[in-house]
Amino acid sequence: MYFPEDLKYHKEHTWVRISGNRATIGITDYAQDQLGDIVYIDLPDEDTEIEKDSEFTEIESTKSTSSVIAPVSGTIVEVNEELDESPEIINESPYDKGWIVVVEMSDPSEIDELLDSADYERFVEEEAK
Repeated sequence: MYFPEDLKYHKEHTWVRISGNRATIGITDYAQDQLGDIVYIDLPDEDTEIEKDSEFTEIESTKSTSSVIAPVSGTIVEVNEELDESPEIINESPYDKGWIVVVEMSDPSEIDELLDSADYERFVEEEAK
């Protein structure tokens, strides 16, 4: 498993890349591995308000359907439309091409509640036991 050090992580297996007041959000390498082959993602609409710790979309794989939980609160300003036609991009490139949305954060201090790479890796190891 790979957990880039420049990202922050939520215990529900989403990641955040911060750029100013914007947060790019996706699911972690661990999450996509657990899901298996992703076949569909219900992409949210731009201008949708999302709340930290709440579901903002669902991903379907050959194994199951899983909720994607928002690591931060804010307004969706961009959606990765490529995932509509090719949701498997999440399996192939969860941290780069497989991002899901970009959010204009309403409370940037929420970032402080997220895990860094090392803490997330420990969390995943504990969860796997």
